[in-house]
Amino acid sequence: LLMARTVYCVVLGAEAPGMDRVPHPGELGQRIYENVSAEGWKQWIERQTMIINENGLSTIDPASLEILEQHMLGFIFKEGEMGQTPEGFRPPGAKK
Repeated sequence: LLMARTVYCVVLGAEAPGMDRVPHPGELGQRIYENVSAEGWKQWIERQTMIINENGLSTIDPASLEILEQHMLGFIFKEGEMGQTPEGFRPPGAKK
């Protein structure tokens, strides 16, 4: 049996089993694959669902996807302001 790939997960702050595949397109997806565990990604998906529901976002709307990516960077890598926004907070216009 193949050993599970282990990564130092930036979400959990610990070594944990990595994901089986790159979870997101492009360079960001590769960076997530290398730095986020399967459990860390699961936590992001739970947070993302909450953000989509609270803000009425659509995963087929490019503007919504951009907002979600900003939240993702904040939640996973603590980059930008979006990861730390209070629950229920909605940026004015919710667009860059």
